[in-house]
Amino acid sequence: MARSDAAAVQGPWDLSPETTLPRLLAANAAALGGVVALREKDRGIWQQTTWAEWLESMLRCAAALESLGFAAGDALMVVGDNRPHLYTAMVAAGALRGYAMPVYPDAAPDEVRHSLQMSGVRFVMAEDQEQVDKILDLRADAPSVAHIVYDDPRGLAAYQAPGLVSWQALQQQGEQRLARDAGLRRSLIERATPDDPAAFIHSSGTTGRPKGVVLSQRNVLAGVANAYRAKAFGFGEEVLAYLPMAWVGDFAITVGAGIALHFTINVPERPETVLHNLREIAPTYYLAAPRSWDNLLTMVQVRMEDSTPLKKKLYDFFMQQAVARERALLEGRPPGAGQKLMRALGEWLVYGPIKDQLGLTRLRHAFTGGEAIGEDTFVFYRALGVQLRQLYGQTESSAFNAMQEPAEVRLHTVGRPLPGVEARIADNGEILIRSGSVFKGYHHNDEATQAALQDGWLHTGDAGYLEPDGHLVVLGRLSEVVHTAQGERYIPNYIENRLKFSPWVKDVAVLGKGRERLAAIVCIDKEPVGHWAELRGISYMSYADLSQKAEVIELVKAAVERVNATLPEPLKLRHFVSLHKEFDADDGEITRTRKLRRNVVEERYAPIIDAIYEGRASVTMKATIVYETGETGVTERDLRIVGV
Repeated sequence: MARSDAAAVQGPWDLSPETTLPRLLAANAAALGGVVALREKDRGIWQQTTWAEWLESMLRCAAALESLGFAAGDALMVVGDNRPHLYTAMVAAGALRGYAMPVYPDAAPDEVRHSLQMSGVRFVMAEDQEQVDKILDLRADAPSVAHIVYDDPRGLAAYQAPGLVSWQALQQQGEQRLARDAGLRRSLIERATPDDPAAFIHSSGTTGRPKGVVLSQRNVLAGVANAYRAKAFGFGEEVLAYLPMAWVGDFAITVGAGIALHFTINVPERPETVLHNLREIAPTYYLAAPRSWDNLLTMVQVRMEDSTPLKKKLYDFFMQQAVARERALLEGRPPGAGQKLMRALGEWLVYGPIKDQLGLTRLRHAFTGGEAIGEDTFVFYRALGVQLRQLYGQTESSAFNAMQEPAEVRLHTVGRPLPGVEARIADNGEILIRSGSVFKGYHHNDEATQAALQDGWLHTGDAGYLEPDGHLVVLGRLSEVVHTAQGERYIPNYIENRLKFSPWVKDVAVLGKGRERLAAIVCIDKEPVGHWAELRGISYMSYADLSQKAEVIELVKAAVERVNATLPEPLKLRHFVSLHKEFDADDGEITRTRKLRRNVVEERYAPIIDAIYEGRASVTMKATIVYETGETGVTERDLRIVGV
């Protein structure tokens, strides 16, 4: 009978990076064959796959791909939402010494075309009909695509495209080949070496086309070992595989650490069911971007607004007590007398029920990364009893550079560099990293490789400094260090992140390079702002309408004023515009991981920027709308320029 109690089993794993994911998967199958490795929510029921079954599925996939012509150096594009079979195909590509290349499921055709052409992709693993259609439409521009394997067969029965094959058919083909060749099984497990590729991940592409980052088996496993030694996770964790598969964090945690430390990997039914599945699973490890932690907090606050007066009073009383206690701890002050009893009572009445509703009751390792997290959000979770920590990493270093220790958390640092990671600061303020987790270079881009890797050090592109006790402070992208007309040095992203700490602000672009004063273009967060408006009887028709309401403008103005209070006088924001739309990845304004493409924003919204610095009170923005029919229309919206 399948078991999921792998946490108690450590087995023969020494976490040496001198191995490969296929070999570790085989070791797990041998020692933990009946233990559950994967769970997938399908039609409301959790389907389980043991380690032995996962190994067999991976070997069948690899055997079949090889029979179709997949060879060392080939790329397997993986496109779709998180699915066990897609993870299996990625490990199988590595077993064949090829590149597993995940891309975002909502990537625009032009982005997918760029990825296909970058490596002459011949093999694609697609989740469903939507993704198959996308690849078939791009075949004219990427004729190298010869084989498309699909996971979900719904809607594809009548397709006759050449090279199109179902996952079930691929598995049968692989099973037959393994039965014919007695030595193939061992060959597929042992063939890859630590220097062979494990994953082909694209950089975020904030300043141009994404670059291809090839991480070797050794890189990924060195990163996992470094994070394990820093107590980021332990053996047998329960995780929810919901992060985008194209993001390095998902591969490093779900596949890398998941196999190396034999996690139980739970795959949500759909992206829309993640919060529901999170509560069902109650994972022991959870990594989320600051925006996700913000959204959970907003959900709690919205529910409490709609709660009974008694529950609201209990919530307010105990959360104020817990927040005060946590702030005292962060400042190095001991908590007041009687706090232990109050904490126990609060856990029973408030903190425990909230954690149960969010699925955080079993959480041992909670992390935030990708950008700075708001102080109020961070303190809220710590006060709730969730030991939230900040993590710093990047694609080029297999996701793990530095992290905070559970009992040594500071709001402004990302903790110390991990064991196995060296960090130093260059003369220009850039953070440099050296570790076995650092990649060997960008795919077919020698110029970028030479700029990023010098004398064994990775130039991260981030500005920062090391505190005397070794804690690392990350200020922002070095390339974004700019100056005002008066020569004041600042990093726009630093100010933007602090504006986004407000629950009302979703995205923001700070302006001011070479200008007399700083200003901002702000995108409100429709869900919390809309709920706030509804509670106050403020009616609105659309996002554009809501963003221009006088009450909402004042809400944003208050958020700007709070940030201004922390900034030196020359760097205070003097004007802002509440934009009539969100920044959109499909429009190229942000990346798929919601990082700002500053050059695109400044070009697209040049009329707004000109109006701000010309001292005008408002500006009329025209926008072209493309309807589902393909027809286009033009809208006009008057935007108010607000002085602060």
